[in-house]
Amino acid sequence: MTSKSEINLQNFYVYNSAFGQSDGEEDKKILFYYPPKTDFDTQMKNVGLSEAIVKFTDTFSSDQLCEALHTQKSRQLYYQAEGGFWMTVGIPFVTKVKDGTEYFEYQSDDVQDNVYLAVLRQSYQMFRLFKGSFTSILSNSRGDVIHLKHKLDHFFSRYLLTLKLNHSDILDIFQGIQFLPLDKQTFLHVQCFVNLIEATFAQVKYTAFLYNDQLVWSGLEPEDMQVVYRYLVTSLLPAHLETELQGGSMPRHPSSPFLSSHYGRFVTGPANLQDASGGTGKVPKVYVNNDATPEIYHLVVYRALSATVCLFIEGSLHLNLDLFKRLDIFLGPQLTTLVSEVAEQCGRQAAGINANSLDPSPKFVYFNKLNLAQKSTVHLDSRRTGNVAVTPEVLRLLADINADKARMSTTGETILKTMTDYWVVGKVSNLREFYVVIHQKNANLIEINDEVKRLSDSQLKSIFFHD
Repeated sequence: MTSKSEINLQNFYVYNSAFGQSDGEEDKKILFYYPPKTDFDTQMKNVGLSEAIVKFTDTFSSDQLCEALHTQKSRQLYYQAEGGFWMTVGIPFVTKVKDGTEYFEYQSDDVQDNVYLAVLRQSYQMFRLFKGSFTSILSNSRGDVIHLKHKLDHFFSRYLLTLKLNHSDILDIFQGIQFLPLDKQTFLHVQCFVNLIEATFAQVKYTAFLYNDQLVWSGLEPEDMQVVYRYLVTSLLPAHLETELQGGSMPRHPSSPFLSSHYGRFVTGPANLQDASGGTGKVPKVYVNNDATPEIYHLVVYRALSATVCLFIEGSLHLNLDLFKRLDIFLGPQLTTLVSEVAEQCGRQAAGINANSLDPSPKFVYFNKLNLAQKSTVHLDSRRTGNVAVTPEVLRLLADINADKARMSTTGETILKTMTDYWVVGKVSNLREFYVVIHQKNANLIEINDEVKRLSDSQLKSIFFHD
């Protein structure tokens, strides 16, 4: 059996038609283009086609912007990130070899508009998190388009290489947050710990607390935490854990190697607090509250065992090694103690779930648009690595049902059966979505409906669904 080839981007570009209006200055409207080695004539042809399609479709509906163009060989998706600024992506194709010659095989059946439009939006949100909005960059540089081009090239030339289009699915549409429910006492201890951090260190404006890639507490607005959470779970923390694994087991606090003081260490910040020559290490700056008045913060991430604390420190402050030492002395012992309590609570919850689970075979995906809460047993981890418990065809069906929900009212249900005896159910109610996958050959609609109700009652006890 041959493995499936990776889907590649055909192109990706950012442009603004308001730039380069004069003859001979048309290149100024192209702010970023990938692949970078594409000749200028091809760039202008593709950008010109995008401009023409957007303007043409605007004559039919000025309220609804053009989002996709389907052709026999490829597909173009359009996203207006800001006023006048358009981002376009062309996908997909795979490279194959026949008789010693490489050729492109187009995979239009594998492309779902709602999934890849979400990927396009995420790319903008991630850029805005680390660089700020396009408009603010131009404003701060007094309209210097070259400065904006440099920032776009610096970010996207790296970011696009990290995209895993083969693993994009319905969770990219939701871009939700997986929360960790705790009992009142444990949650109160976490909240007291967070409050104590912010009271002790006036430089810390916001704090977020995660355990095993699940969010326990965040002081950020949900929309900002949504983007930060994705960066942490899919990029920063996996890279940090890989580095730790390559270096062996996790060391204890470097200042006391023979004492069990704590297991805390900085993910962003100094690698060794005892070595002043290393400085403060790499600490990224992030932009939050971009829709109102953008605020800039240093993102300091500290981790002990399975717990992660994110500290958003005023961006105007100069970070020094003394601050990191004081943070380590304060955070390390308390976080190491607190993570043990959270782990014990999670262990009790897991035991209860296993005891009450009558049939583990049905899989589900849940999303609440009100608080961005997300839960999935279809995906076996939250790292977005393609580790799923269903077939690719069933995974695409989930996104198809999601795309079709616009035809429903505030409440609705869709039930499908595949040729391979998979039942796929999608329920929408009160801005909540619930998708269930059941692999059962001889079941009927009544049995499937009863199974969905049972699953909803056991997994989402506090969630109200209209019948």
